[in-house]
Amino acid sequence: MRERTQYQQLQPEERLIIASLHLQGSGIRAMARILGRSPATVSRELTRNSSPAGYASVPAEALSAARRSAGRRRTKLCLQGACWRIVLTLLEWKWSPQQISGTLKRMYPTDPTQQVSHETIHTAIYAQPRGELRRQLIACLRHGHSTRMPRTRGTDRRGQIADMVSIHVRPPEIEDRVLPGHWEGDFIKGAGNQSAVGVLVERTSRLVLLAKMEGATAASALAGFSAKLNRLSRHCARASLVTRAKKCRAIKSSLPQPA
Repeated sequence: MRERTQYQQLQPEERLIIASLHLQGSGIRAMARILGRSPATVSRELTRNSSPAGYASVPAEALSAARRSAGRRRTKLCLQGACWRIVLTLLEWKWSPQQISGTLKRMYPTDPTQQVSHETIHTAIYAQPRGELRRQLIACLRHGHSTRMPRTRGTDRRGQIADMVSIHVRPPEIEDRVLPGHWEGDFIKGAGNQSAVGVLVERTSRLVLLAKMEGATAASALAGFSAKLNRLSRHCARASLVTRAKKCRAIKSSLPQPA
């Protein structure tokens, strides 16, 4: 197997030699032999870094440096920039990266350089070297995990509800809100998922019931929804549809029949 060699950029003195030999009419292979470079390297240099006036070493060096600089991926969140200071402040206020990203877009609607995605914010936090600053930044996140796996590259399959029936296939009489007694449920979760309120909405009358819950767990959701539905007469609650939230996967078939 051929040993892979590492490409080295042409040095300013090499470009000076190329310019001199090119002016004298030397061929590409002759220049390559003198420099100890491959003919492809010399040919590429003359093609890329020549101006309409010809090839000169100083402009060629400037063109090469500009191309290398443009090819580097710039970090949107510069640690000394104003955008990063805003992000730090909002993180200290316990804002989520999603909230910060949306706020920056509203603050700078016409300046893309001041807009960053929530993934960029997460990446900037976890890219910090190990130390006190990194620990403090991770502690500001609502889910303070020591490592992060980006979730934008695939479907999040955590906590999927088995045999879930889509809301789009419910019967027409329920979809059109003709038949009363069908309810939908959802959650309002508190800071740090330490508390939650269950919300039940009757589709026809739009009546709203709130169910107090001890926490944002499946067991608390089952107890809270059951307490509310058990107080309704049978004709007032024909069926219940609970949100697709992952906390509801344990109560899929456990909701009580109304008395």
